[in-house]
Amino acid sequence: MAKTNGKLIANNKKAYHDYFILDTCEAGIALHGTEVKSLRMGKCSIKESFIRVENGEVYIYGMHISPYEKGNIFNKDPLRVRKLLLHKAEINKLLGKTKEKGVAVVPLKVYFKGSLVKVEVGLAKGKKLYDKRQDIARKDQQREAQRDFKVRNLG
Repeated sequence: MAKTNGKLIANNKKAYHDYFILDTCEAGIALHGTEVKSLRMGKCSIKESFIRVENGEVYIYGMHISPYEKGNIFNKDPLRVRKLLLHKAEINKLLGKTKEKGVAVVPLKVYFKGSLVKVEVGLAKGKKLYDKRQDIARKDQQREAQRDFKVRNLG
C-alpha cells in the first residue's frame, strides 16, 4: 500500500467512482524543471489520464500539467506522455494483473514526498451501474447518520 505523507497535488475522484481499487503502489515520475515548478503551484489534473505498460516500461497518458508562467521556451507540452519510474518486479506485477479481463491501471493521486513527485497507481476493476448506485446510497446513509448525530449532540 502506498502511503501519502506529503503535499497532495491532484486527486482522481472519478477513479474511485468508476472503479473498484484492488491494489495500489507508489511510482516516481520523470519530469522536466518547469513541470515541477508548475506542480509546486498545484497546476495538475489527472481526471482523464490512464496508464499503459509498453515494452517493459510504464507511461502515463493524458496527465495535464499547465505550463509554468515564467518558463518561456523551457515549457513542455502540457499533455505529453510521461514515464513512470517503477522497479521491474512492480512492472511485471502490473503487467500480469492487466492481462486479466476487466482490470486496468489508473492514477489515483499525485503528491510530493519530500522534494520528489510521486504518483499513486491503482489496479482497478470497472464498476457496473448498480455498484455505483449502491455506493451513492451508502454515502447518503452515512451523511444522514452524521447529520442526526450532530443534531442530537447540539440539542
